Amino acid sequence: MTDNLLEIHSDVLNGMSTSPRNFRKAAELAAEEDFPGEDLGEELFRVRIAEEAAGNGPLAALWAKTLTVWDFAEHPRWAPGTAPRTAGRRTAAYDRLQFGDDVRKTLDSVFPVSQMAGTTVIAPEHVPWYTPERAAARSFYWKAYAGKLREKGWSEEAIASLDEASRAVVERITDPEQSEQRQAKGLVVGYVQSGKTANFTGVTAKAIDAGYRLVIVLGGTLNLLRAQTQRRLDMELIGQENILRGADPGDPEALIGIDYVGDDNDWPKFVSHGARPSALNAFDIERLTTRDDDYKSLAQGIRALEFEKREPTRPLYDPVNLHHAAARVLVVKKNKGVLTKLVKDLKQIHGLLGELPALIIDDESDQASVNTTDPRKWEKDSVDRTAINGLIAQLLGLLPRAQYVGYTATPFANVFVDPGDSGDIFPSDFLVSLPRPVGYMGVRDFHDLDSPPGEGKRSFADSKEAAHVRGIYDDGNDRLLEAIDSFLLTGALKLYRADQGLPEGPFRHHTMLVHQSVRMADHADLALRINSMWHQAGYASVEGHARLAALWAADFAAVSRATAPDLPAPASYGELRPYVSRARQLIGQGGNPVVVVNGDSDRSFQQMALDFDRTPHVWKILVGGTKLSRGFTVEGLTVTYYRRTTRQADTLMQMGRWFGFRPGYRDLVRLYIGREEPMTKTTTADLYEAFEAICRDEELFREQLAQYSQLVDGRPQLTPAQVPPLVAQHLPWIKPSARNKMFNAELVEVRSPGKPIEPAAYPLDNAAALLRNAERWGPLLRALRPDPEPFTTGIQNGGGPRTFSALTASVSHAELLAALSGLEWAREGHFQPHLRYLAQLDGSLATVDDWFLIAPQLSQDTRSAVPLMGSVPLTLARRRRQEGKSALSRVAGVEHRLAAQQLVDAAARTGGNGPALRGTVGSRTGVALLYPLVEGENDQVVQAAVTRGVADASKVVMAFTLIPPVSATDSSRQLVRFQAKDSSQAESAIVDALT
Repeated sequence: MTDNLLEIHSDVLNGMSTSPRNFRKAAELAAEEDFPGEDLGEELFRVRIAEEAAGNGPLAALWAKTLTVWDFAEHPRWAPGTAPRTAGRRTAAYDRLQFGDDVRKTLDSVFPVSQMAGTTVIAPEHVPWYTPERAAARSFYWKAYAGKLREKGWSEEAIASLDEASRAVVERITDPEQSEQRQAKGLVVGYVQSGKTANFTGVTAKAIDAGYRLVIVLGGTLNLLRAQTQRRLDMELIGQENILRGADPGDPEALIGIDYVGDDNDWPKFVSHGARPSALNAFDIERLTTRDDDYKSLAQGIRALEFEKREPTRPLYDPVNLHHAAARVLVVKKNKGVLTKLVKDLKQIHGLLGELPALIIDDESDQASVNTTDPRKWEKDSVDRTAINGLIAQLLGLLPRAQYVGYTATPFANVFVDPGDSGDIFPSDFLVSLPRPVGYMGVRDFHDLDSPPGEGKRSFADSKEAAHVRGIYDDGNDRLLEAIDSFLLTGALKLYRADQGLPEGPFRHHTMLVHQSVRMADHADLALRINSMWHQAGYASVEGHARLAALWAADFAAVSRATAPDLPAPASYGELRPYVSRARQLIGQGGNPVVVVNGDSDRSFQQMALDFDRTPHVWKILVGGTKLSRGFTVEGLTVTYYRRTTRQADTLMQMGRWFGFRPGYRDLVRLYIGREEPMTKTTTADLYEAFEAICRDEELFREQLAQYSQLVDGRPQLTPAQVPPLVAQHLPWIKPSARNKMFNAELVEVRSPGKPIEPAAYPLDNAAALLRNAERWGPLLRALRPDPEPFTTGIQNGGGPRTFSALTASVSHAELLAALSGLEWAREGHFQPHLRYLAQLDGSLATVDDWFLIAPQLSQDTRSAVPLMGSVPLTLARRRRQEGKSALSRVAGVEHRLAAQQLVDAAARTGGNGPALRGTVGSRTGVALLYPLVEGENDQVVQAAVTRGVADASKVVMAFTLIPPVSATDSSRQLVRFQAKDSSQAESAIVDALT
């Protein structure tokens, strides 16, 4: 039966792909000939959309796609002055469609405007070439890829976000049709295990549609990782017809030697274009590598790079030739031998390379690709390069129209590359930070960052740590058996949910990762121990089921009720028990539940059938080290047992294999991780705290990138060369990257209008410095009024908002600056970039008149109040640090910081008027939180800092958080200024990068 309404709407919306217009008028024209008399009223449309919404019917799917495209459009001419993903943009679309209020309300209810964050771009100004019109005119492979993603269940919102992010990359590489030779280099920053491959597949699709005819993907350091990337591109982008290359799929002899056909169960799911693309007025893609074969130095490999020209007298990049030539795609391993063969073959091709638009995509670009040689040891006027870095430089030298795009989740090594080395891979042209994908489980899903502790023990519902993290302490119980029990239980719960109608796809693989050491001998011993524990666990016995039932009731049942009440859950362990038996069979299949993954080659992966793409079901416990910490995606990972330490933030983050997408089983994910009791902590043992610290580093980096990506007067605030000083470090023993990658940047100034400034490097072990700092603060402490004031925040505490009391004072900006200017720090220059900014606030920047001081007072029944430097009695706070750590844990209390921020924000909105601001905080007033504190865990440390009822200033740390007023910046609104070392500046090793 023909769906007349759907056909009419499809015809109309196909003609409105870039710009909405009067819908009723267009629909009447479309229906006039084929469907005369069809009801095109808004009421029928509204009712149909409402009815289809629950089941995602075809008309609803059509409008979901169309509205999402318009919502995400960047600078559309039909909606000037509106930002993507806003109510204003949606209203502009409705106005153009001339829809009535009822239809608008229904569409807004069924298809709400996306709240997904946009893509962050740091880049200098560029000449636009990849316009919406040009992208729409040539989009054969992008449309095929987007269609495949829809088949896989991607939402229109997710596809539109990918469209936006991939466009941000393509529009900043060079126009492949331009006559001038130009290379661009960029970096795309994603999240660990977050689907970066999807982005560079989208970039590849758009780039070859636009005219790039050679794509080289550097796909990992192992054959298995390279093959995974090859298969992903073949399946979702290149497609069946390009793989078959004209072979008859019904002729077995013709299929000999063609990968996937006959040995890959997913072959029918590979994208199909319907015919050879060249027969569809598009162009073919020729693969120079296959699933099983990396690039080989063969004669046909050279000939495959010879491009036929429709007009031989014109260059290849001429549109007449370019858009009829086949594209070549290679997925090669980052291996010296392989890349040497490729470089050798390219050197034999003369003339053409200067005309060939090429794209080099470097997956995990901070691994192997970065030059780590010490520049101090280079000979004069020369650069020594590591092997892979040198070969990439040779590729760029041979391909003058090549564009280099690196991908990584840990960008610090890349942004510390010397920007003055023109042959290196510094992202001089753009840095793109991808938004956190919907459904992704990252560090924030395992840590309670910036959330205030509740009264007593945190519950599963309000604590991510309580729900997902299980600490391993040195108390004699390493909890390994409990982790194995959890693995078995979660497998049973997956089988139960599949039987209850959840899609089976996410439950195809079920894995546990044990990551404890880098030593291969340790892996063998640990695997033997786990295997023995598995067979001795008594999973078929009464005792074994009793143990599992207790763990299910205390942990998994309770967590699922609190965090995933909408997912199917058994009412009792008895209902789950049959699935436990089935899960035990799947895990123990072959007699051994354990797979060891290590070694320096691919053999360990291949011999154990760890190819998640081609193996129907992998239900195993994986034991390994470095090989499981980079690039290798552990599908179905549900339980992680992790005790290995490292001293580099990027390495530690890459070990977070438990990050990723867990559809249908987020509540079942468990992380068993090395912890230490607070009173016995050493410098490197608490892995959970280390991950939290580097999460703060990463989040701060992303937040600052987003902040500085905003244009000021239509111009960028930052270029990629000015990014390195944005890298933070919260733990001294966790460096952002290797020391030899962090030599070329020096921060000069950080401007923080309306944002907290919270230094950390106090001189904790220097009594004389603490005394001198207290003396500097003395005049301000003596200004505090004796009567505490109540403060209220929006944070709930039981039945109402949380409150606290604090002593307060108002001081001039000059008085505060006098105190800050003389402070001493554990690290020289630590506070200087902030001080340079604050010093300008009475002159060149917008003036700050005064500061409102808030000294929070703690409960009198647990803290004594004592004078400090002649002040009124103040309570001393307690904070702790790990041994050998140069910084305290977070200083400001969450409710204190929130109250201070509310005062600053409210003053900016109201100009400082009204009783809510106590008559003291105006639009030119900053707020400072003051914390006289001592280092330690108990009341004894407080008592030790008090002598005859007075605080001993040599034992008290004067810690603080400052929030300048929102207006505290100049008209340029530039927020950072710093100096950058640049080897291209021969006469001056340090140059002003932003003034």
